[in-house]
Amino acid sequence: MDKRFQLQFTNKVDQELLRDAIAQWGISKRALTAIKFDGGAILVNGEERNVRHRLAEGDDVTIIFPVEEASEGLIPVQGELAVVYEDEAVLLVDKPAFMSSIPSREHPNNTLANLVYGYFEQQQHASTVHIVTRLDRDTSGLMLIAKHRHIHHLMSEQQKKGQIHREYEAVAEGIIVQDQQSIIAPIGRKDTSIIEREVRPDGQFAHTDVTVLTRKNNMTHIRLKLHTGRTHQIRVHMAYIGHPLVGDELYGGTHTFIDRQALHCRYIEFEHPLTKERVHFESKLPEEISTLIY
Repeated sequence: MDKRFQLQFTNKVDQELLRDAIAQWGISKRALTAIKFDGGAILVNGEERNVRHRLAEGDDVTIIFPVEEASEGLIPVQGELAVVYEDEAVLLVDKPAFMSSIPSREHPNNTLANLVYGYFEQQQHASTVHIVTRLDRDTSGLMLIAKHRHIHHLMSEQQKKGQIHREYEAVAEGIIVQDQQSIIAPIGRKDTSIIEREVRPDGQFAHTDVTVLTRKNNMTHIRLKLHTGRTHQIRVHMAYIGHPLVGDELYGGTHTFIDRQALHCRYIEFEHPLTKERVHFESKLPEEISTLIY
């Protein structure tokens, strides 16, 4: 069985150069070089051709990428993985709270990346783990993973253009009076910490939209839409307006009702890298968060 990732399409323009036809798939020069020298191939009607070949209308084109090697040092771990959606290009999972996205000195093994790598091994899927959207360790919800380097490249381009939309739900301390508001405030690292962030004039531009869903027990259930992706953005912005997330001790919340920040990635929408269709998925709010306000 050929474990190499492949793209296949039928050419629609007579006398089009092969390199122009494959450009629609966003293949980088680096990827083309790897295809040429590292065990890939470009086939037209089953015959290998170079990028200067002229296509006829109706020609079948197959792009075969080299076998991808897994990251050195990433340890495969077998365990429960909540798969929301999967196909040959992407994997969407529901990450539980208290699980890091990637290994670190404090959490070298039992991270989502380790679990996904173990899952890939079970499937005999030859790829490293390409995380597209990352979550903090104590944040739960949807995380998007690309199943090949080229797909990761395409999804990263979407991120740069703001075409991957994520919405979060959270519970903030206190009653937020405004039904809707936009928080536009720059975020940077706090001088006294390597972890903590703060709103500061020399920080990076950051924009969060906040919509109130319910108010109860001196807490406010909110929906948040990110227009930028700064580290700890939601947590910092909510603390900045005087309503830190329930359970977020780092930014002024308390652990009285929940032992982690009450934050969940509930919704994601993106353009599928192969079909080019907009797709969206949702995740149920965890019980420990929903019981705070219902």
